[in-house]
Amino acid sequence: MPVKTPPSGIAHIWLLAKYELTKRFTNKSGMLALIAFMLIWGILLLYPIKSASEFIMQPNFKEFTEALFGPGSLQHLFEWPVPEFAVFWLAALYLFPMFSIFIAADQFSSDKQRGSLRFLTLRVSRSSLFFGRFIGQMLIQFALIILTLLATIVMVISRDISLLLPSLTTSLIVMVNLVIVLLPYTAVMAVLSLHANSARQASIFAVILWAIVSIIIAIINFQFPQLNGLSMILPGSQISSMINTQGLGSLAFAPIPLVQTVIILGLGNVLMKRSAL
Repeated sequence: MPVKTPPSGIAHIWLLAKYELTKRFTNKSGMLALIAFMLIWGILLLYPIKSASEFIMQPNFKEFTEALFGPGSLQHLFEWPVPEFAVFWLAALYLFPMFSIFIAADQFSSDKQRGSLRFLTLRVSRSSLFFGRFIGQMLIQFALIILTLLATIVMVISRDISLLLPSLTTSLIVMVNLVIVLLPYTAVMAVLSLHANSARQASIFAVILWAIVSIIIAIINFQFPQLNGLSMILPGSQISSMINTQGLGSLAFAPIPLVQTVIILGLGNVLMKRSAL
């Protein structure tokens, strides 16, 4: 009789990640959150993004921005092959991280309150549980990014069908960038949810953490200007610099969130192993 080998740690991580994804899009609360998310982005696409993209195409707007912010300050914004994606880029860089704080806030807090984390750790290692939940949350956000990009592509080709190919290539670059940007945010929420009693509390912790760290960094930079690179420890520190980028050039900032994610996940894994569940 053949002996069945137990699933490996990687298999456990993947199974947990898939479960997180299916749970989000099959239960009632997850579906309501998805509907709310799509309604918000539908409104943004139909009104601010569509209207702003039409405004960007006007030559007077470029002259206005140069007079307001200085020559070349937003030059790459006007180099986007599809104006709708230029505006989408501006909105997504700030809105998706905000959504991430709330979407990924309940990675462990509810299960910890119910006591089900102890039950899960009897069957999988704590590391597998930690990384499985993290990857599952990233898959959820990846699906949301794809949905919003597809909606933007539909809006673009409804205006000009010849922009289909540029839209596809641009959306691919935007998708990769947004996933990388969201990695440290999701990692931070994984760590905070280990110590929070609810998803709401984890979100509040995140807001307080960002505010306190931002104030401390601002004070240090004011006293010691040579330490201005200290801001890179905070997730999202590169976003303001990414605005004036276009195409593959935007990936130049990818190392910052990737390094942040590795450090945060390493810390979170250690805390997961030592936490009382």
